[in-house]
Amino acid sequence: MSTAPSAECPVHKGRDDRKSARLAEANLTPAAGARVVSSFTAGREILRSSKVRQAGASADQIDLSRPEEISFFFLDGEKHRKRRAAVAGLFAPKTIVTRHRAVMDRTMDEIVAGLQSRGSAPLDELSWQMAVDVAAEIIGLTESDSNANLANRVKAVLDSSVSRKPGFLNTLLFNAKMIPRVGKFWKHDLAPAIEARKREPKDDVISFMVKENYSKKGMIMECLSYGGAGMMTTREFIVMAAWHLFEKPDLRERFLTGGEDDQFAILEEILRLEPVASLLHRKAAEPVESAQGASMKEGETVCVSIREANTDEAITGPCPYELDPDRAKRMKVVGPYMSFGDGPHRCPGAQVALHESRVFLDRLFRLPGIRLVSEPQVQWNAQIQGYELRGAVVACDPA
Repeated sequence: MSTAPSAECPVHKGRDDRKSARLAEANLTPAAGARVVSSFTAGREILRSSKVRQAGASADQIDLSRPEEISFFFLDGEKHRKRRAAVAGLFAPKTIVTRHRAVMDRTMDEIVAGLQSRGSAPLDELSWQMAVDVAAEIIGLTESDSNANLANRVKAVLDSSVSRKPGFLNTLLFNAKMIPRVGKFWKHDLAPAIEARKREPKDDVISFMVKENYSKKGMIMECLSYGGAGMMTTREFIVMAAWHLFEKPDLRERFLTGGEDDQFAILEEILRLEPVASLLHRKAAEPVESAQGASMKEGETVCVSIREANTDEAITGPCPYELDPDRAKRMKVVGPYMSFGDGPHRCPGAQVALHESRVFLDRLFRLPGIRLVSEPQVQWNAQIQGYELRGAVVACDPA
């Protein structure tokens, strides 16, 4: 298959390389009353505006009166900027190369050895191991009994959080599930890490929180935010990217023979077509004036559709549904387009996710006899409004 765009491709016709689009279109649910914005330019302007605030993702249920007890994800303005700036170095390109790359390589050594020994394995379990190991190192959750148990406890808490519904009875049910799950995470993962960092601080999120005297609640919220973002979304993207590479021999050959820049271009283009997160909500704290379609009334909530923005021909050029790794360079646009968000809340771990995905896939596809035994099933997670890929099995020749 050629990865170049088709010159004859009519508007919104031609090849459609997306795998998650049909399920997303059938299940995407913007917040009630939210106006959907599908233009890339308007969406970017809204996300970059200092006049909007976080909405969606239960943001309306967060008590902002005690910012020290809530995650940076829900903060805006100067408080949000300072919180992010304090740990920005953990996600810098130099830190990825000098520190996090060692964790990625060590984890891939274990993954490769295990796969060659067993002969086959579920692909999402392998990508989960990579995502958990890297996120745990950055956060500082390194004193758990095992990373597998850490990941399961984080997932249990996040599952409870995203499924929360309004109402008195639903609140009681939410607390009944959440309290014991958070208790396990605190006892087995976070508390041991805090004690270790008090004795010997390191360059990680928990050491920063210890230094700043975060409350217990504040530490839990911050770690779960970083953990959820770093573990769950990267897991899905690695499987999706692998699926595309298994299916497209020419693209896979380009990935394996090209340099790192070429590999990143391929991954970013896959992410443009298959963003794990699909919707971003913002609420106007004051009127927003714009000549680009981004005007908002005070109190109005908009929903920026990442999928539609990423396939807006005004910014992608023709044939927006084709996988074309040269598109971003040709159009002079950042490779992932809107897939990591934009503005002050743009995903801080974007480069980490791309690097670990590249390392994982580069090692995986160089294994002798590597093959996809069964394709993944695309499932929809209504709580996070994103896809999940389960059931993919990979196999390789024994060592």
